[in-house]
Amino acid sequence: MELLIFLIAIVMIGGLIVVPAVRRLRGGREAVQGAVRASDPQEYGFVPRERLDVRLPGPDQQLIDTLEEVQARQDWQPAARLLALTETTSELRWQRVQTLAGAAAFELAQAPGQGGMWLRTWRVAAPEDPGAAAVQAEFLVRQALRDPSSQDFRMILEEARDVCREAARLAPDDPVPHIIELAVARGLAYRQADFEELWSQVTQRAPHHMGAHLAALHYWCEKWHGSQDRADAFTHAAAASAPEKSLLPALPLFGVFEHLPEANLVRTLYRSEVVTKAIEGALFAVRQAPAHHPVLPHVRHLLVFFLVRAERYAEALEQLRHVDGHVGAVPWSYGADPAAEYTAYRALAVAGWEGGGGTPATLPR
Repeated sequence: MELLIFLIAIVMIGGLIVVPAVRRLRGGREAVQGAVRASDPQEYGFVPRERLDVRLPGPDQQLIDTLEEVQARQDWQPAARLLALTETTSELRWQRVQTLAGAAAFELAQAPGQGGMWLRTWRVAAPEDPGAAAVQAEFLVRQALRDPSSQDFRMILEEARDVCREAARLAPDDPVPHIIELAVARGLAYRQADFEELWSQVTQRAPHHMGAHLAALHYWCEKWHGSQDRADAFTHAAAASAPEKSLLPALPLFGVFEHLPEANLVRTLYRSEVVTKAIEGALFAVRQAPAHHPVLPHVRHLLVFFLVRAERYAEALEQLRHVDGHVGAVPWSYGADPAAEYTAYRALAVAGWEGGGGTPATLPR
């Protein structure tokens, strides 16, 4: 089951262009080879690399149990029950839809023509189930984004758009079908006016949905249909209008990550004013957000990346204590081996802490 889903976070944020991110991560992985530390990360209570779960950014035992039952029996009904019991407007529903779709996509990749049959059976057996339609829409988006150069790319995304709209008809108050269509809009290059109309459908239902903002951010990024200035405007406007206990103040950090240079020769980049302000915004969001917020682990994982690069090792270790054990998140998910990427940065955090005289016993609790 370790390879059940190759990455919810690829999903989560829809990172199609991965080479720049892989290069950003590589620096940490290579640097750790020369790191000397007195203690093993396990002395800090960290999970060994071979036991890291690449499926999710954080724990969701109900979802894991459901996936295991679905895949063991190829029975869609546990998935249907789980989504039916998950609040429509919650971010947890969006994450669970993505994970179920990722499971079906992974199965199909492992067994072409046969894998993920439970999803197809679900759609046939329960055509009016909005959860089934949402999962199929996300599944189609993933299938298209696997190979954007394919002649079927546009056709699959157009089918995904149709299924998104069917899911929206079946559950008018559910923002998830509209959030999934944000990725369709990116792939099909919606006009700005059309994208903004779609975005209004999301915000009418869930105006402060962190996952939705992460999905929309990519449209405004330079590598898609916007620019760094447009992405910055989007993330800072969302952060400024965030209600209390929202994760939206962390959004600018994701915008910074998406526009990092492929090769960074300036050591002080991660201590610059722009990056520091984005880090502080994310730390503020983490401190005030509910501990059970389903997107909170995503923010913590990205903070680990930036805090290590900024040589703020004690703070990086604090974030690691909260997320260790699960690595299905950006930035690790951009690499071929998320567990390796994650453990490289974890080891750097330990090495940096101990290089300054710290020990497992002196780490603040």
